[in-house]
Amino acid sequence: MINALANLAGFEGIFNVFRYITFRSMGALVTALIIALLIGPRFIGFLRSRQGKGQPIREDGPASHLLTKKGTPTMGGLMILIALTISTLIWMDMGNGFVWASLFVTLGFGAIGFMDDYDKVTKSSHKGVSGRTRLLIEFLIAGLACTWIASQTGTLLYFPFLKDVGVDLGYVYILFAAFIITGFGNAVNLTDGLDGLASMPVAIAAASFAVIAYLVGNIRFADYLGVHHVPGSGELAVFASALIGACLGFLWYNAPPAAVFMGDTGSLALGGALGSIAVITNHEIVLLVVGGLFVLETVSVIVQVASFKTTGKRVFRMAPLHHHFEQKGWAESTVVIRFWIVSIVLALAGLATLKLR
Repeated sequence: MINALANLAGFEGIFNVFRYITFRSMGALVTALIIALLIGPRFIGFLRSRQGKGQPIREDGPASHLLTKKGTPTMGGLMILIALTISTLIWMDMGNGFVWASLFVTLGFGAIGFMDDYDKVTKSSHKGVSGRTRLLIEFLIAGLACTWIASQTGTLLYFPFLKDVGVDLGYVYILFAAFIITGFGNAVNLTDGLDGLASMPVAIAAASFAVIAYLVGNIRFADYLGVHHVPGSGELAVFASALIGACLGFLWYNAPPAAVFMGDTGSLALGGALGSIAVITNHEIVLLVVGGLFVLETVSVIVQVASFKTTGKRVFRMAPLHHHFEQKGWAESTVVIRFWIVSIVLALAGLATLKLR
């Protein structure tokens, strides 16, 4: 193990625990949580002093948001990225390329989101960076990462419920994997519309993939479960655990009523992080189950737009899906907590695919 704690790991006795991924994963979670909690108050105060009016609120969104959310600062995703990055660098194996690839995607997507948020705040508009430009840069970042990942893990697409069975997509796999990462980054972005709605489901999905990464990275567990073994991928459990801690720390300040929004800075980065872990562990399809809430939110937007353009009618009262339930009279907290429950159920269903083979 080559990391900031490598010297301790070289000692016998109690310091031997630093060799274990499980111990370092827990350490990463706690460290990220503490960092996020500690920097929160001053960071939020800094954002509030710099942004003035805060994040622009959609005029076509629920009317209640114009009153309750106006003036709330955004770019709180920087808190998540700081806590995640520092914690990961402290506890990770510095020689593990998979963790570096996930960090590359996460910080790259975070940078794109930051540019978009900054443009919105400084110009007080909803436009930000054009959607086409954003998608192009996101796909480029994801493509670079996936090209390297595929050189390490291969180009097979594996299916849940089948024991170590995959289809070789060749170079098409790189495009597919980049699409998964980019798509999931934007799916989390669409979901981030209510206080606490995105951060907890991301933490739940990250917990699921921390387990998956650990099992896939351990040849004995992988052989027992009949999943494809990816040497070195177990180290992603440390990264995923740091992601959980950072999200929980942010949620402390984002719980209703939110003192800060994560903005595109956080939502794009979080989705990219989950997508990268799924690609590395060859569980891209399982991601669609574990992160099913984000998929549903995205599908609701696609269906709404397609229906309105073709028939002139709307399927939902408002899209994404969480706004539909708000328009039906559900309180914001009710929508959020019920969506958390859905996330837990879907995460358990995704984990169940490990055994049902």
